[in-house]
Amino acid sequence: MKASEQARMIALPRIHDPRGNLTFTENGDGRLPFTVERVYWTYDVPAGEARGGHSHHAGKELLVALSGSFDVNIFDGAEWQTFTLNRPYEGLYIPPGYWRTLDNFASGSVLMVLTSERFSEDDYVRDFDEFKRLTQL
Repeated sequence: MKASEQARMIALPRIHDPRGNLTFTENGDGRLPFTVERVYWTYDVPAGEARGGHSHHAGKELLVALSGSFDVNIFDGAEWQTFTLNRPYEGLYIPPGYWRTLDNFASGSVLMVLTSERFSEDDYVRDFDEFKRLTQL
């Protein structure tokens, strides 16, 4: 299970308005390299806690910091990269084949995740040793 493409930051549109800014994406608008099938968000992460700790066989994701900041650490089987997310108009695209962990959550952080797949436990690799073995195949 090698990563089929590179993880990367994706800029989302920002509409400036004195009453408050607006950012959006839509299926088929060319910004996301997948059709959104599921959206979820994580919040109230206690200080010092980490999230993630898994990979996906097929699922593609866009992670966006709606509020606050946190680090996303990704591993393709050979190299680790860390991305700090702290802007609601940028997202980190993670294709299948990357192990990911999230840490360093600032108080009040909200993470929104757009995914290409509906939830299926079969899509997850939750054991790091198994992930490393799959990336060597």
